[in-house]
Amino acid sequence: MNEPVTNIDPRFSDPDAVATPWDETRRVLETAELFWISTIRADDRPHMTPLVAVWLDGALYFTTGAAEQKALNLRENPHVILMTGCNHWDAGLDVVVEGKAISVVDRAMLKRLAAAWATKWDGRWQYEGRDGDLFHTNGGMALVFEVKPTKILAFAKGTFSHTRYQF
Repeated sequence: MNEPVTNIDPRFSDPDAVATPWDETRRVLETAELFWISTIRADDRPHMTPLVAVWLDGALYFTTGAAEQKALNLRENPHVILMTGCNHWDAGLDVVVEGKAISVVDRAMLKRLAAAWATKWDGRWQYEGRDGDLFHTNGGMALVFEVKPTKILAFAKGTFSHTRYQF
């Protein structure tokens, strides 16, 4: 992944704030235990739900069941927002990722992702890569989606800054 173009938005940043370095934002994406995903329903109403995801090779990957609302929504509209951060007002970094959720069906990539989930979660998320999906070892198939960011926003708190990364 190429380094993004990074800009601070002074309208929403403290006068002495600086742009959050990309390495810091990427580290938040790599280590976050929980993300919130927003999708759009067929009737244009938003849908938001928490999920786990992994950051690999410059993209976020998440799973869902074929009958879950987010999967139904993605069939009609692939545009998503994934968000992670903390609920503190004066400390931490919130990160928002915008992009399209694209289905991952390549067996080799699914195997890499299964290994990434197991590593990130100390073995608590055990998947087996199969043709077209991941199989959870405690039962159940999971569709896999990749979100290559088109834009990422980082909101630093304490010394407030609004950083935009364009890809």
